[in-house]
Amino acid sequence: MTGERAGQNALPQPAPRRQRSSYARSRWATLAGSAGLLVVASLIADALAFGAKEACRAGAWNVGVEQYQAHCYTDIYPLYFGEGLSAGQVPYLDHHVEYPVVIGAVMEAMAWLVRPVASPAARGLRYFDFTVALLAVFLLIGVLATAYCAGPARRWTALLVAFSPALILSAFINWDLIAMALMMLALAAWTARRPALAGVLLGLAVATKFYPVVTLWPLFLLCLRAGRLRSFAVTVGSAAAAWLAVNLPVMIVAPSGWATFYRFSEQRGADWGSIYYFFQYLRWPVVGTASVHGLNLMAGLVFAIACAGVGLLALAAPRRPRLAQLIFLTTAAFLLTNKVWSPQYVIWLVPLVVLARPKMLGYLVWQAAEVGYFYAIWAYLITVVAGPKTPGAISASLYFTAVLGRFGAVVLLACLVVADCLRPERDVVRSDGVDDPAGGVLAGASDRVVLQIRWRGDLAGSAG
Repeated sequence: MTGERAGQNALPQPAPRRQRSSYARSRWATLAGSAGLLVVASLIADALAFGAKEACRAGAWNVGVEQYQAHCYTDIYPLYFGEGLSAGQVPYLDHHVEYPVVIGAVMEAMAWLVRPVASPAARGLRYFDFTVALLAVFLLIGVLATAYCAGPARRWTALLVAFSPALILSAFINWDLIAMALMMLALAAWTARRPALAGVLLGLAVATKFYPVVTLWPLFLLCLRAGRLRSFAVTVGSAAAAWLAVNLPVMIVAPSGWATFYRFSEQRGADWGSIYYFFQYLRWPVVGTASVHGLNLMAGLVFAIACAGVGLLALAAPRRPRLAQLIFLTTAAFLLTNKVWSPQYVIWLVPLVVLARPKMLGYLVWQAAEVGYFYAIWAYLITVVAGPKTPGAISASLYFTAVLGRFGAVVLLACLVVADCLRPERDVVRSDGVDDPAGGVLAGASDRVVLQIRWRGDLAGSAG
């Protein structure tokens, strides 16, 4: 059933445009005071991540087992040759790349920059270096956007993004930093109460990596509860327009090439890192023996159930959850139920964890699990490529221990965030007296739609 309930720290109707502009400027002015340190921290993280690839830059990526032994594998260098970029082929038009269009555009732009280099090997190296330089900028953007969303009182928690060990190790495996930065910029725009700009940035993020689309579900739920569906509609419309603006030209000119990413995502089976890959290894009945079609249905159903749980939490929690909490929960559910969980996907979660639950113990436990998986996947690939007696190789049982460890760490974080939602007095962010630093128009808004549920124990009656 639904009802009306006044939210804590309720605010009047949306502020005038001049007041919203003043709000955004004051947030940026506060961030400017710490921007220098955050920039330095991001540059240090970039340098560490680049240094971790030195063995590959020295030639290890040309020898399968050596790049795994040096833990320096990257998709960027081999795909320069594998996707036809070294031969001058244009993504989607001449070669069907397996990435959304923004990444395809970045791949082509970097390939164009290195064309004057004579040697193919040297071009590949420069291609990697130029791509890393661009990704370094997006890491900096992501850190600053996270600090803005964290609010004046907790902007320093963005250092946990810059100095995340797992993010540093995985930063330059793929192009995920672009999607992460665009998504965090979208959240920063929402924080600044600019729903149209937030939608444009979110649409570009989805056109880079598909996962940011899950942001729309928690945003809808919280806007429904707060009666802010107009802002949600503006964001969705802007996101759709931005996504179409960059996708439509490729869809028209090279429809088959454009669709490659979506076909590939549908047709691939359980892959490294996913729980389904573990089930398939053990040949568990049903979950470990399903066809690709059955696996798609199974993964989709479990994710839908998880999203329903997020919906129940959003509408029935004693106090409206913070936006970052629900975005984290939905993204975590997407990863936990996905067919693929590559090591670089940790980049998606780091800023969301920092905003959803900036507590060190849970963060460090999760980071340890992610770092453990990072080293385990390369060690296991040594086993696959060169055999179990090769230096650096590990057994399948040790690899799957790391898989389950990472899975369990993300589940643990999700449970802790759910507990904070159900018992908001335990939420460290709200202990400072703020409602939702990244909530934008949701911050301090009155509740309009609430599910009435009688919680057990000391929560009984607090939702009624």
